Amino acid sequence: MAVVRVALEQIDVAVGAVDANRETALTRTRAAFGAGANLVVLPELAISGYVVDPEFARQVAEPLDGPTAAAFSAQAREFGGLAAYGFAELADGEVFNTVVVVDGDGPVLHYRKLHLFDQEQAAYAPGDLGLPVADTAFGRIGVCICYDLRFVEVLRAMSLRGAEVVLAPAAWVGGFDRTVPVTGGTRHVDSVLAQANLDQVAVVAVSQVAGAARGGPATLGGSVACDAYGEVLAGPLSRTAADSALVDIDLDAVRAARIRGERIRPREDRRTDVYALTYGGDAW
Repeated sequence: MAVVRVALEQIDVAVGAVDANRETALTRTRAAFGAGANLVVLPELAISGYVVDPEFARQVAEPLDGPTAAAFSAQAREFGGLAAYGFAELADGEVFNTVVVVDGDGPVLHYRKLHLFDQEQAAYAPGDLGLPVADTAFGRIGVCICYDLRFVEVLRAMSLRGAEVVLAPAAWVGGFDRTVPVTGGTRHVDSVLAQANLDQVAVVAVSQVAGAARGGPATLGGSVACDAYGEVLAGPLSRTAADSALVDIDLDAVRAARIRGERIRPREDRRTDVYALTYGGDAW
């Protein structure tokens, strides 16, 4: 499929309200599929809420093959699409901050957050599944979560392994940047746009919003999607309320963005005789 229609579903999530959050997420996902989306992206910890208390995180966690996966897979099967959502995953006695991408048969991408932000470090185990990239009916997709975007190696590693679209569910909060604008895009968005251009990969970053009113931190919203030139396709979405957008990502254009001119080929122009990026034993 040359053009993929992606839904950004920025939702207002209540901490610990698993059933209600799941119902909200499924309702929004069904509506997005009904509007023609091939791929629906929800925020980080969309099901559990942004839980950072260790005991509470364990209470609201569920296994990969739990009720949330079953419900989203059923919707994906009904509409022939993909859905990406974040949840607290319980596995082998550990709790992980996880995003899974499912189709009608179940998970096609399973990712555990590598870079845990601030209080997350007390509640979740560090991710141990690397940076997965998978071929799907809607392009070659990679996944990361929120704080991962602040480490330039993350998008670079996925792009050099052929990712065309990177999904970045998030619960954007302050604390990394000196200041946070009250309206419009945050510095998180600046980072996304710059890296998408430099790595020639489309990015869809969907944040929670308004969490302070629902028992969590002041999540910032401002979700965004951009093409492989870092040009905004949708967003920034609302900074204060639930919001959504549909955007078309042209995969042929993503691939073409790897060549910027006859003598401007950023991947070929890398000086691998001087430096390299290594991942899983391979080097670029």
